[in-house]
Amino acid sequence: MLSFGTLAVVMVAGLLGPLLATPRRWHLPVVLGELLAGIVLGRTGVGYLHPDEQTFTFLANVGFGLVMFVAGSHVPIRDRRLRAALRVGVFRAIVVGLISVGLGYALAAALGTGHGALYAVLMASSSAALILPIVDSLGLGGQSVLELLPQVAIADAACIVALPLVIEPAHAGRAAVGAVAVLLAALLAFGLLRWAETSGLRRRVHRVSEHRQFAVELRVSLAVLFGLAALAEQTHVSIMLAGFSLGLAVSAVGPPRRLARQLFALTEGFLGPVFFLWLGASISLRDLGRHPHFILVGLGLGAGAVIAHLALRLLGQPASLGLLAGAQLGVPVAAATIGTQLGVLAPGESAALLLGALVAIGAAIAGGAAAARAGLVGKDSGGKDSGGKDSGGKDSEGKAESTG
Repeated sequence: MLSFGTLAVVMVAGLLGPLLATPRRWHLPVVLGELLAGIVLGRTGVGYLHPDEQTFTFLANVGFGLVMFVAGSHVPIRDRRLRAALRVGVFRAIVVGLISVGLGYALAAALGTGHGALYAVLMASSSAALILPIVDSLGLGGQSVLELLPQVAIADAACIVALPLVIEPAHAGRAAVGAVAVLLAALLAFGLLRWAETSGLRRRVHRVSEHRQFAVELRVSLAVLFGLAALAEQTHVSIMLAGFSLGLAVSAVGPPRRLARQLFALTEGFLGPVFFLWLGASISLRDLGRHPHFILVGLGLGAGAVIAHLALRLLGQPASLGLLAGAQLGVPVAAATIGTQLGVLAPGESAALLLGALVAIGAAIAGGAAAARAGLVGKDSGGKDSGGKDSGGKDSEGKAESTG
């Protein structure tokens, strides 16, 4: 049972993230230290953290939804340059997918696992929940990074939808209906948020909430997020899709500066570290020692993801960003979890999927550091600095930021 003592250990262990990220010359993202701390304290390490504990899992899922919500809200939907970047991103995601199909089936045939379609989806996937925090923490920017964002978002969403088709074909229709339901609900949320913005209702509520310290916007955002997450659970869709689609809706309307600060504090200060430590704790690399054959599967999955995304260098994408785009997180975790529950994966194969994700994450971290060293940094694509202000130091309402 999760206790306050265990939660205190989780928060202290999570400080390894900022600690490793502090030396700027290392160019390491905060999530790396959190993942490593979870691995040490979880199934692979000393076994102190139990990722199957119900309360711990629930808090991690809340953190996952918030991480995806914040990630989606950082996509510069209203930036005109994103239209051209969207075309590039779609094309690149398709190219990576086609290459991954060949590599995935080749790996499955070579090692005799029969899971070529699953491997192809894993290799083609990207993780907005991991990549966007790396982009933010390293201050990456510019046109190349702007083109990376839709590529990652499209690959992430497409692989979320495709995963049930390849791992649970019997229920693929149910999963597709669920994904459509979540997306339609997010679209409805966008319409309501847009109406509140254009009618002036949000501004009036914002002024009262700020003056009276009600945090109404945060409360409403969380209520909608949890509602979408509940819909996702009921329709057997990943919470990832619910959080990311709502984040895109909020970004399209334009989140107020005060809400952005509140979401940052809640996510990065508490529930985000809980999620990444839970994820690290859930990885059991010990299983690979009992089934060494799957070490090759894991290494092959990681190498395939790196190769598929590095191939975009031929289309003009910097190699460092190609490495970064290959980062995997939610899709391999979901595949390992669902595959184990359904009994479609061999013993040790779920650990191989996570090993492949770790290889891709390591390559992505190296790519992010290389991109920072190469000078792909600056103001974000929305014309704001890392704190969310525009060049005039104003919030999203065009007013000077309040200190209240």
